Amino acid sequence: MRPPLADLDLLAGVARHRSFRRAAQEAGLSPSSLSERIRALEDALGVRLLHRTTRSVGPTEAGAALLARLGPALREIGEALAEAGGAQGGAGGTLRINAPQSAAQLVLAPLLPRFLAAHPRVTVEVVVEDGFIDIVEGGFDAGIRYGESLARDTVAVPLGGPQRYVLVAAPALLARCGTPAAPRDLLGLPCIRHRFPGGNLPPWVFERGAESVAIRPEGPLVTTDPHVERAAALAGAGFLMTFEEWVSEDIASGRLVPLLREWLPPFEGPFLYYASRRHLPAPLRTFVAFLRALPRDAAE
Repeated sequence: MRPPLADLDLLAGVARHRSFRRAAQEAGLSPSSLSERIRALEDALGVRLLHRTTRSVGPTEAGAALLARLGPALREIGEALAEAGGAQGGAGGTLRINAPQSAAQLVLAPLLPRFLAAHPRVTVEVVVEDGFIDIVEGGFDAGIRYGESLARDTVAVPLGGPQRYVLVAAPALLARCGTPAAPRDLLGLPCIRHRFPGGNLPPWVFERGAESVAIRPEGPLVTTDPHVERAAALAGAGFLMTFEEWVSEDIASGRLVPLLREWLPPFEGPFLYYASRRHLPAPLRTFVAFLRALPRDAAE
């Protein structure tokens, strides 16, 4: 007996999420109902498709082989159905986006209310993740990254206007350590560093005209969280280089003082990117059209 197409789609959802609970939420089922349908699918095919433990779930070799063959076909069917639905009263469906914390909170979050208000049949799922991933393998429709991180075989759409880093310090820290007049003056002063998920602790890069200076400052705090960095800077624990948006209110109030601004010019903001293919899912196609139609000042 040929298994129902819907059950094959459920199998793909469990494999994508590596979780019965999350896949069941996406499908609008209870975890127990979903588990029963997967077991019925395995019985019908006469092969185990998923490894199950108390802590994890993942495809067996047979399950992975089946999904590798079925995945493109299931996506095509889903896109065709979404496009058919889009012809009747606007696009609908789920748009899954993977984004780093800075882009998600500073750039994407302000845009989403306008998009969702204009397209009420679309559900947007944003997974915040600073590490680099394969968006296709991860089951995402699109990702958000900065230009230097984009793969060449993707389509990239600007998500917003330019951004910039700022170097800031609390007035009490400046009173104690003095005000640096040039980037290299930061060497030997307490600095707050940001570490990326892969372990990278990047240098601080300053540019003024044709001159570029990269330094590796030291200090009392290294963290992956910009909110921890900001709190430490406000307390006077060290000099901080961060996105201007994270600390704009603190600068306006005088709680933090911007420094060396002539050495920190604006840079290109993040991009929405997706795998190049002929037929885009209706929610992604609608979101791309929304971004392209934004006035530049509305996206900045």
